Amino acid sequence: MATDANGASGTVFSKIIAGELPGRFVYQDDSVVAFLTIAPLTQGHVLVVPRAEVDHWESVDEELWNHLSDVSRRIGRAVKVAFDAPRAGMVIAGLEVPHLHIHVFPAYTLSDFDFGQADPNPSAESLDEAQTKIVEALAAV
Repeated sequence: MATDANGASGTVFSKIIAGELPGRFVYQDDSVVAFLTIAPLTQGHVLVVPRAEVDHWESVDEELWNHLSDVSRRIGRAVKVAFDAPRAGMVIAGLEVPHLHIHVFPAYTLSDFDFGQADPNPSAESLDEAQTKIVEALAAV
């Protein structure tokens, strides 16, 4: 389990999952959640995260990996529909938070994969709109 600068345990994602920090969820089940990132590459950028604190993606057990992949694929289909995108991007970076997370986002061009171009301050309205669109698209796909 990760420890923050104040010695508290749990990653920022575990705190979002537990409701200790706010999050805009688009999907939840017993082992996986998906919520919007606060620094989107494009509007509709979702993080698919296991509830269990697993740091490295190659360390996750096969059953959970398969489920994460399946949920990521469903989210990918939904963001393509919700944002009329030609592709859904998927990236596992894992450097910013020591808790496995899969980035899934509407992708229009190769430059959409540049984390240096992420929006550090999206509006609440943009995030709320993205959440609504993705939830609706998930229900339809």
